[in-house]
Amino acid sequence: MRTRTTAGAAGALALLTALTGCGAADMTKQASPYAAAEGARTVTLSVQSWVGAQANVAVAKYLLEHELGYRVDTVQVDEIPAWDALSQGRVDALLEDWGHPEQEQRYITEKKTIARGGNLGVTGHIGWFVPTYFAEKHPDVTDWKNLDKYADQLRTAESGGKGQLLDGSPSYITNDKALVKNLDLDYKVVFAGSEAAQITQIKQFAKEKKPFLTYWYKPQWLFEKVPMTEVKLPPYKEGCDADPEKVACAYPHTPLQKFLNADFAKKGGKAAAFLKNFRWTTEAQNDVALMIAEQKLTPEAAAEKWVEANEATWRKWLP
Repeated sequence: MRTRTTAGAAGALALLTALTGCGAADMTKQASPYAAAEGARTVTLSVQSWVGAQANVAVAKYLLEHELGYRVDTVQVDEIPAWDALSQGRVDALLEDWGHPEQEQRYITEKKTIARGGNLGVTGHIGWFVPTYFAEKHPDVTDWKNLDKYADQLRTAESGGKGQLLDGSPSYITNDKALVKNLDLDYKVVFAGSEAAQITQIKQFAKEKKPFLTYWYKPQWLFEKVPMTEVKLPPYKEGCDADPEKVACAYPHTPLQKFLNADFAKKGGKAAAFLKNFRWTTEAQNDVALMIAEQKLTPEAAAEKWVEANEATWRKWLP
């Protein structure tokens, strides 16, 4: 999707670690002790920093361990390094990818070290959003052509004399700097540093009923707590984002995909079959994500609660 530093980055990372329930292992330097352990009933799953991806991994891990008898390791890897780790067998599976055509060409088509794992069942969409309470007062703000009219109200200390467009982490998929430049908008992209830090800022704005403009994405549980309305950017057309420097269109709607290490896909037995079968809805992912991020359940506890209530769904995934 994305991948996501300011003075609050250290705190955000600490929160992130708490949310994931695992250490922020740097898989560019070391491998999981379980990865590529041929013949062993072990699986290593890549988990990205955003909570929706953590929800996927939590449920998959719980079922692999409790229903199929595997030992599961999870490692936190940013979006692009995750493809390298997957190709090299340092992780076995990536359960939520928001579209990386260059990596697909390199590792699936050319090197053949990564295999497609199928559709996750969730459609992702990145966009620019304002709080609904602001959109209701100023309906025209939802058209990008009128954003400059509100730049003064959206100015912050970090954005200087321009309006602020709040992003998460520079490592997430984002065209925002190019969009601001190419649409000639009086705004500055300001990075919060992580999803957790961005959520904290959005909640604070909402608590004070202040206006804000933010890069955000669906599915995401925060919409339940802070209703937001999307700003219409120029329509997305196939290829309009091909040149990162010239992007002047909206983000696409992306069916999120799973990918497996190619050897694991062939030799991973029931674990590989299960991960290929794993497919759920946006609503299901949001349910688990909300338990982790807002109700402060551990990922395992959230997964257990969801599994207990949704046997008819997950039974179909078992090989």
